[in-house]
Amino acid sequence: MSYLNSLKELINTLNWSKELLVEIFEKRKQFAYKYDHAIELLPEDKIEILISKHILSRNGSYLEIEDQFQQFFEQILEVNEEINTSYINENIQQVKQLINYYLQENNEHRKYTYLKQIKASLRKIRRITLRNVIDLNRNIENAFKTEPNYGIKIAKLESFDDKRRTVYQLIEQTDKLVTEDEITFFTTALDEELKQVVIILRAQLTESRHNLIETQKQIIEYLNQVKYQSSVQEKIKQIKYLKDQFELKAKTNLSSILKEKNDVMFETRPVYPLKMSLDYLQTDDGRQQIEKVYSKLKKGKKNVMQIAESIASDDLLPQTETEIFIDLEELKRGFNASSRHLFNFVMEYKYPREVNYEEKITIFCQMVSIFENELEIKDNYQQDEQIEYAIVTTKN
Repeated sequence: MSYLNSLKELINTLNWSKELLVEIFEKRKQFAYKYDHAIELLPEDKIEILISKHILSRNGSYLEIEDQFQQFFEQILEVNEEINTSYINENIQQVKQLINYYLQENNEHRKYTYLKQIKASLRKIRRITLRNVIDLNRNIENAFKTEPNYGIKIAKLESFDDKRRTVYQLIEQTDKLVTEDEITFFTTALDEELKQVVIILRAQLTESRHNLIETQKQIIEYLNQVKYQSSVQEKIKQIKYLKDQFELKAKTNLSSILKEKNDVMFETRPVYPLKMSLDYLQTDDGRQQIEKVYSKLKKGKKNVMQIAESIASDDLLPQTETEIFIDLEELKRGFNASSRHLFNFVMEYKYPREVNYEEKITIFCQMVSIFENELEIKDNYQQDEQIEYAIVTTKN
């Protein structure tokens, strides 16, 4: 059995097998990539090398990417659908341990090593938290829209709601860590980069916290819709069963109810308002929402649509706009006839219209790019008040 012995060997192996790995990764959810298809992209001996190095695994006539490599690709490309809350908790505990080591250490070099690891862990927490919030919202929407079984759909939404609460609690723990639990370390560690890391982390935590509040509303709305649709479906199944058994009229009053109904197909659908949680209503944001609703109920006025003023007849007339074009071919001919280098020529050239400094820099770059084969770009450089540029002349 062969293994990868170095990072260089790993990179080289992924390089010559990239086409096959990309195709298998794109079809990873189908679980049906055949070994015969892989032979069309790579020789059989190369495929066996990938299997022996634990990059691919073979299951009968099918090939799969090994779990550790698939998870690596999904995390780097940010397409992983798993909500990994344990990883955040592990990093929180690691930060606490590293802070303890830092405060007890007397050697400056080792203290700096611990400080560097603390900053790296805080960055991981920020990145993983944001990724989990994004994945959670996407998974909730996919479960609601694509899961055909109502029972499974409700179970998935409730499971995602549990994970939402877990992520929210971890956000609170992280915020408490940097503001209360380890306040001694964060106030005494004289490191400007650490301060910036904490500021960015707290801003990201605040944004994630607000997103999770919206996620909670979305879950409640989806659950209400699913439960309503599920109850309607169950009633329809019961009615169909009674109809098939020829017992509908005998066991129900459906006929009399339908006679009393005058519903039309364009009648508005029932609306199920969302109930905000008591915890949210006790926050400052919840109080603002209550005051906003109260102000609307108190006013009780309808907004009057403003009528736009009539369009003036002059505005309806066709208008033309003239732009003076700078001919680079003519500019090149003038440069060939001059004895100056290109940058100096472009800056002092008399253009048919007013050209500012930035446009002249753009013209200089365009000339070098378009007429590269006709120009000689030297290795020496000069500098004006703002930029450094290469000396460019005509070829002899």
